[in-house]
Amino acid sequence: MSATAWAWLVLLFPLAGSILIALGFRRTSWRTAGIIGTAAIVLAFACGILALVELLGESPDARHHASALWEYASVAGLQIKLGIYVDPLSVFMVLVVTGVSALIHLYSFGYMQSDEGYHRFFSYLNFFVFSMLLLVLAGNFVLLIVGWAFVGFASYALISYWYRRQTATKAGMKAFVINVIGDIGLVLAAFLIFQHLGTFEYTEVFAKAPHVFHSNEWSVTAICLLLLVGAFAKSAQLPFHTWLPDAMEGPTPVSSLIHAATMVTAGVYLIARTHALFVLAPTAADIAAFVGLATLLVAASIALVMTDLKRAIAYSTMSQIGYMVVGVSIGAYSAGMFHLMTHAFFKALLFMAAGSIIAAMANEQNIDKMSGFGKAMKFTSVTMLCGALALAAFPFTSGFFSKDEILAYATARGGMYLIFTVLGYFGALLTAIYTFRLIFRVLRGEPCAEAQELIDTGHVHHAAPFNPATGEEEDTEVGFPGPEHHIAEGSPPMKVAMGILAFLALFAGFIQVPGVDETVTHFLDPVFADSPLAAIHPTTAEAWVGLLIGGLISLGGIGIAYWLYVVSPETPRRLQQRFAAVHTFLYNKWYFDEAIDFLVVRPALAIGRFANRVFERYVIDGAITGGTEDTVDRAGGIVRTFQNGIVRTYGLFVVFGAVGLALYFLIQQS
Repeated sequence: MSATAWAWLVLLFPLAGSILIALGFRRTSWRTAGIIGTAAIVLAFACGILALVELLGESPDARHHASALWEYASVAGLQIKLGIYVDPLSVFMVLVVTGVSALIHLYSFGYMQSDEGYHRFFSYLNFFVFSMLLLVLAGNFVLLIVGWAFVGFASYALISYWYRRQTATKAGMKAFVINVIGDIGLVLAAFLIFQHLGTFEYTEVFAKAPHVFHSNEWSVTAICLLLLVGAFAKSAQLPFHTWLPDAMEGPTPVSSLIHAATMVTAGVYLIARTHALFVLAPTAADIAAFVGLATLLVAASIALVMTDLKRAIAYSTMSQIGYMVVGVSIGAYSAGMFHLMTHAFFKALLFMAAGSIIAAMANEQNIDKMSGFGKAMKFTSVTMLCGALALAAFPFTSGFFSKDEILAYATARGGMYLIFTVLGYFGALLTAIYTFRLIFRVLRGEPCAEAQELIDTGHVHHAAPFNPATGEEEDTEVGFPGPEHHIAEGSPPMKVAMGILAFLALFAGFIQVPGVDETVTHFLDPVFADSPLAAIHPTTAEAWVGLLIGGLISLGGIGIAYWLYVVSPETPRRLQQRFAAVHTFLYNKWYFDEAIDFLVVRPALAIGRFANRVFERYVIDGAITGGTEDTVDRAGGIVRTFQNGIVRTYGLFVVFGAVGLALYFLIQQS
């Protein structure tokens, strides 16, 4: 079979799994639903591997194939095909998405067992993965937009999965609305592309663009800026990032899926896929890079003070996506995609470990109430430590090789791009500090009551169900979390998934060691060969100097965290009191939510109220709807007075009509 045939099967299995689970929810057990959902993604991953094998059997220049099932629309020169595009970039994304998603499904099999909506959950998960795969395999901008919209809907369904929680439904709506703003940008970009290039097909767009557009021409710059609106909204970059922390209202496997391998990486993929346009619009590319830099620093600063375990990891995701956006925007395409891959491993792992600890805390997420889990949950603690080391770019972990490769490229490009190196390393220092702040506060110290109960009895602590965001009590029926709490130590599926990810978080970086092997770069080279920026490469010596600096910064950040939270645990409290205003500013997330509420939400509501109170009532109801109705009613009343049934009256009107016509023609003749 060809690579495109395997790619069609990659799309088929998750879609079929979602439909089967949804249709059979009354006839199948929860176990069957979990097996179907997990098997569908595993089969998609297997098909992705077979597509990879087919590509590797071809010469690098021939590793790009388009395939269409049928022509969706053909009118006035517009042709839209239901087609996919298979090349190293799309296959790379397929493997990351399906591989990590399969492990998240396996984890969910154990974690969600007691939830009454188990079938619905796995159906949503499969649909989410299908949507992301459609997005990355799309062969034209129309199908890309379809996949983009599907991902937005699926995220809304999963974030709002516990739909009786008002906080969850509000978070889902917030994510949906912000992503729709991104969708608008993407649609407008597609219209401009068709207007100037006459096609939506990737191969034709990227081939024609250099011959139609000049460098930094307003039209191609506008297209790229609109593409960035879609990318920033989906990948939670400033100022469209506020939905991401709130998305933690969904179940922990959803957080892992959204943050690791699917939704938030879509924007990075979009910039990489359309790099041919961004090469022609260097201003837009630089804007993207600086927004990514700002995002990674802002998110890292917030993570330093966040006390909600899942939200702290969520801000870490924002920060790491910022690194990826910087990479694919300044020309470090392979490095950015490599960091996307390694981040998927250690971030999925961190969320899984957090879910296991939160379950042991009976759904409590406040790290101020956690301690001593290193003694109570050894497997969870070890795997969480593996993920933390990779996130902090500890020497020779996967994050060490991938993050510093981006910064080494910025150094090699030189000029103003050195700012990305300097501030990128500063962001790396903050990353190491906030990551091990979580590790030292959650895993070390005297065991809290819940951890001690687990040590003494071997049983997970149970408490009255409550919403960790508001403290409100909840029941355990459909629409709320289930009554049981499952931890990795007591669930083999969870343990297997976390064990595999821990191994990858530690050792996956060895496929891209400077001067030794550059597997990812060599595989992706044909995709980015048309970009002059791809020719920039740091020397092996420069790359290793960068790694040395990054390793020392990582060790320094971990050391600072150790001193603050282990050696001198009173110091953070004193710093918080001394710099209360700064702490409040960071704890309130730089007041982005309040600013958006003041600048966007309130004016929009005011305009809506004005339109309803004035324009709708007086113009629409009064002048148009009501005015037309009154006019017709009055005219009907006048006509009814002459409809009296007397023949001579009708004869008189005929005579008057004839006389009127005669006078008209006489006047015209004169």
